[in-house]
Amino acid sequence: MAIVDLAALEQHLSAKARLMGLDFGDKTIGMAVSDRGRTVASPVGTIQRTKFTADARALSAAIAERSVKALVIGLPVGLNGQEGKRCQATRQFARNLIAEAGYTLPIAFWDERLSTAAVERVLSDEAEMAGHKHKQHLDQMAAAYILQGALDALRRG
Repeated sequence: MAIVDLAALEQHLSAKARLMGLDFGDKTIGMAVSDRGRTVASPVGTIQRTKFTADARALSAAIAERSVKALVIGLPVGLNGQEGKRCQATRQFARNLIAEAGYTLPIAFWDERLSTAAVERVLSDEAEMAGHKHKQHLDQMAAAYILQGALDALRRG
């Protein structure tokens, strides 16, 4: 498949197809999935990044396990609306999934501005979670926040 605009994503999907949201970072990839009705996003895990091939393999396993039919990847646009190096890296990761890993799922991007900050506020009550575990939880919650925003936008049309 290819990278598509979010508005065109539904044209590539059956009515009950699940989506996976990704929060792509330097060290981890947070993952979340939608229900079959595409109304609710739920965090499902975090991939510790190593090399692209290993990352793609782990992502493929998660996709297959959950019968996912499309990806929504958070795009870290700057507060000023500009796309910087993090956006370039995210777009390159998506292109690599298609070219090198042979992904056939449609991929759409969602502006993730402030998603991590919003999730950090929600998780501030979970202070008993320490460092690394908190970071993994944060990444998958950010993925759910990204996916939920995209699901809400799809429902609004």
